[in-house]
Amino acid sequence: MRTLLVIVSVLAVLSSCKQDKAPAISDSEVLALPWDSIVAHAKGTTVHLSMWQGDPFINAYLQDYVVPQLEQLYDINLVISAGQGNEIVKMVMAEKEAGVKSGNMDMAWINGETFFQLRQVNGLFGPFTDKLPNAQFVDFDNPFIGIDFQQKIDGYESPWGNVQLALIYDTLKTPNPPKDLGELSAFVQAHPGQFTIPYEFTGLTLLKSWLIALAGGGDALSGPFNEEAYMKYSAMLWDSINAMKPYFWKEGKTFPNSVANMHQMFANGEIAITISNNDGEVDNKVIQKLFPTSSRSYVMRSGTIQNSHYMGILINAPNKPGAMVVANFLMSAEAQYEKMKPAVWGDGTILNLKTLSPEWQQKFATIPDRTYAPKRIDIQPYALMEIAPEYMIRMFDDFRTEVIEK
Repeated sequence: MRTLLVIVSVLAVLSSCKQDKAPAISDSEVLALPWDSIVAHAKGTTVHLSMWQGDPFINAYLQDYVVPQLEQLYDINLVISAGQGNEIVKMVMAEKEAGVKSGNMDMAWINGETFFQLRQVNGLFGPFTDKLPNAQFVDFDNPFIGIDFQQKIDGYESPWGNVQLALIYDTLKTPNPPKDLGELSAFVQAHPGQFTIPYEFTGLTLLKSWLIALAGGGDALSGPFNEEAYMKYSAMLWDSINAMKPYFWKEGKTFPNSVANMHQMFANGEIAITISNNDGEVDNKVIQKLFPTSSRSYVMRSGTIQNSHYMGILINAPNKPGAMVVANFLMSAEAQYEKMKPAVWGDGTILNLKTLSPEWQQKFATIPDRTYAPKRIDIQPYALMEIAPEYMIRMFDDFRTEVIEK
């Protein structure tokens, strides 16, 4: 409580120093403006974006491509700072409690869990997505894009990338990686110390994939959070992991706290398998020379979760027009094409390519094929829908108490 009061006090002071930056128009007026007027309001302004910064290729895409493009096309200065998940939610709640009308951030990279929490506290501006010209090209009919953790996005976040969780291994060291939980159990016993699970978003996404598999696969856990189902299948999951835990890295006495640490451990040969929330990431890690060229990624035959990531505009963003222009640009064919290149990011597109001009369809068709990752068309049959956000919130705490601390 004392920490929250300190945060609130600091934010109040910061807010008092920024009153001259308060928007001249209300939220309803912003949403009523024609697009040309929104662009005009954004011209010459600064937009503050909060996002996860744990990957050098993603950071380079934003800093080396997006930032200069926004400056050149719209005279917008995009300032990026680190922040994700619960940090963003706490910031918004503290600003609201302090009565801050013009906050410190305009927009944030979010998805399911954070989207759910921000919507619970009325922390997002919108609906704004239908105001963005490039929204007409987004494949909103695709449930992996138009629905976020079983929640309709309802115009309160704009999609800008789509990924599927994958496991990464070295074909020279591990020619037959485990394809399901049963094979994983046999694998860790035969290769003690070679496997672990990171205690963070990507690790929880892997755990959710296994939870769905234990529940019967497919849409077994679709719909609202089901307490009875969670208790039944999570107990099975924790039992399965605890049976394997003595054979994990460091005998399961500690777990990495980031996927970046996992990647480094894999590169150093400490573990045989790392994981990624991006099915195409193995390519850029080989290009980066972090992983050997014998690396490959795959998905378990029991399925892995596919999800999209989004941009949300915060309820007390001082520059909503600027944030809308940034969100629109990130959905553009130009920006989507650039980040889809394996050597840039390898992030999946959220566009319905059939709606693009023939010229852009041809450009997307000529993006270099993945070299080390499977083609998306080959793993799509194994894609699982995200489940309700309450599952992840519960699993984050329960994984700690039922596995890590036992």
